Amino acid sequence: MTKLYSLFGGTTTDTEVKSVEVNQIIQMEGYSYSRDVVHKITHNQFGYHYHLINLRTLDFHQSEIIKPLSQKFGIGMYYDDKNIEFMTEEEVAELYAKAQAKRVDEMEQQRAEEKRREEVRVVGREWLRNNLPADAKAIIVGRLKQDESDSQTDYFASSTVSNVILGFSKHTRDIFSEMRKHASNFEGTAYLAEYNEDYEHREKYSMGAGYYLGESKYRGWIIEKEPIYNRERAIEEFAYTAGSPDGIHIKPNKTEKNINKTDNTNPNDSEQESIQIQSENLQFEIVDYSEKAITLFGDTKPIKNLLSAMGGKFNPRLTHNNEKKAGWIFSKTKREELEGVLNLNNNNNNNK
Repeated sequence: MTKLYSLFGGTTTDTEVKSVEVNQIIQMEGYSYSRDVVHKITHNQFGYHYHLINLRTLDFHQSEIIKPLSQKFGIGMYYDDKNIEFMTEEEVAELYAKAQAKRVDEMEQQRAEEKRREEVRVVGREWLRNNLPADAKAIIVGRLKQDESDSQTDYFASSTVSNVILGFSKHTRDIFSEMRKHASNFEGTAYLAEYNEDYEHREKYSMGAGYYLGESKYRGWIIEKEPIYNRERAIEEFAYTAGSPDGIHIKPNKTEKNINKTDNTNPNDSEQESIQIQSENLQFEIVDYSEKAITLFGDTKPIKNLLSAMGGKFNPRLTHNNEKKAGWIFSKTKREELEGVLNLNNNNNNNK
């Protein structure tokens, strides 16, 4: 059966007619210019299929339509019918071997990355199950947007580079004052805590970006509210964010703080609020766990809410001294703050 394709409304191609041969060099014309070699040709009920290797990137791909360059019409794959080029079988075989090795290496990297991400999700799931309030109806999320637009082609889009959890809400209503309240929890979104009408975006319509607080939906940090319709589904959705070293920025509740009032002997002094834990009767140990992370082991149960508020992620199966042990993971940048809060500088130097 002959299959006809329309190429941007210009010409058609009979895919039952073979247009190029194995080992022949072709090229992409359009947004980019690249050269490929045909390493295999197959045929089925839809016609011929040309299996290609990119000469620069060594990527495999496939095309069903390859036209003569003299008939160029729009973006597509073409062969130079006035100067036909071929590679030798040995050259193509060597190129194929390199491309296969590259593909295997990429698959191994993908498997390793997925394993790493799952390890992060395990930590995040545990943290959310322990810390997501039972009455929470929504999660306040900060998102770092990267502009992917191309003004020359009128293409407008963005991607999310990073997410952080800023807080929880007992309702699903979109209230910008609530978003501003949580904005100060994180350095990247802190500037959104100040009222600015231009930062309030109400786009709950078809093709709109929803309610969000931020300068632009295409770039920079924005704050959104994600409703929780199913607790387990929400835990799974935000597990990677919660398990990431810098994924949680939630201020502790006042019930988790010790309020120390000064005697105000200096008229310029005012009431001060600080988080202090007396660690004389508690034992802690801080360990350099990786290049970017530290872990806290010890009597952490009495202060678990405080540790989670500081951005710690609880993991019941960390490895320490060749044993599985429960502990809390923090970014290395949190070490000085952690030591100060736990009063470790004076009381537990021998445990570090």
